[in-house]
Amino acid sequence: MIRPHQALFALCLCFIPVTKAADPVRTPNVAPKAVQDLLTIDNGTIRVGLDREMGASITWLSWEGYPKNMVNIHDPGRLIQQSYYAGKSLDRGADGQSKSWNPWAWNPIQGGGVGSWARVTTFERKSPRLLYAETVPKLWDMPDEEAEAVMRQWTGFDEERPDVLEVRCELLCQRKPGDRWGPALPRHQEVPALYFTRNFSEFQSYLGEGKWRTESQPPGPPWGKAVPPKKAIACFEKGGQGIAVFSPTATEHWNFGPHAGGNSPDPLAAPCVHLAPISKVNLGPRSTLSYRYWIVVGTRDSIAKRLDQLWAKYSDETFELKNP
Repeated sequence: MIRPHQALFALCLCFIPVTKAADPVRTPNVAPKAVQDLLTIDNGTIRVGLDREMGASITWLSWEGYPKNMVNIHDPGRLIQQSYYAGKSLDRGADGQSKSWNPWAWNPIQGGGVGSWARVTTFERKSPRLLYAETVPKLWDMPDEEAEAVMRQWTGFDEERPDVLEVRCELLCQRKPGDRWGPALPRHQEVPALYFTRNFSEFQSYLGEGKWRTESQPPGPPWGKAVPPKKAIACFEKGGQGIAVFSPTATEHWNFGPHAGGNSPDPLAAPCVHLAPISKVNLGPRSTLSYRYWIVVGTRDSIAKRLDQLWAKYSDETFELKNP
């Protein structure tokens, strides 16, 4: 369980942001591919899977009311995954940095970088209810450059609610002090970054007690920005099935919106929808950041009931930051 770290949390909130999390949809020069090495758990209500070939990110999510996969896996920048920013934005064009992402900060991505997928070092089913993985992420802006970092992730079912997933994420920064990106700067972090199939394009912020607020945004990027009062936004498809993300450690706005047109349910399609709760954190060369978030699936009414329960239990939870 992540414990609050109130002093460091308050310190982070005092900084003025230097940059925001990236708006562009991530489309690197790497071909889409079908799921290759999927490790899953299934409790009869939800099926969730991690793919070793895709950085052990969450690449499969389905449930009783929606038995198809709804995670967009078009490229390494999509998926449901960890994504962080730190240090100065650098022009590394002479070293082969992508022209589309120049200049760019230190940006480790769990799925992978431009033209490459991340390397997984630990990949296991801890129990019928829990998956665990460790990933050496890639730097987004460079072709096949591993970040000096390790990402750990625990993905499992909520003990009391069969239609809820609990995901714990941890980033261990292992940069050399005094490297080219420099010391810690305040940056917006995606906690986490989520990409769904394009048909889940109805966005609603949860207001509590069964009430919702529709959030509208034309196809982007740039993405829309919303501030959900209960730290939860849901995406629904026309049949009434939805997925909500509850991220109590988010301190800023949430990025959201559709990308491209149509209403495709295809996980490999380029069109998608995006959602990202944002926290402001100053990650240093040797920082460790931990946080939790929850995913709730089902109908609007069933999701509202679960979000009220989660808010009552976890609304005061914060991230934990060591060596800021």
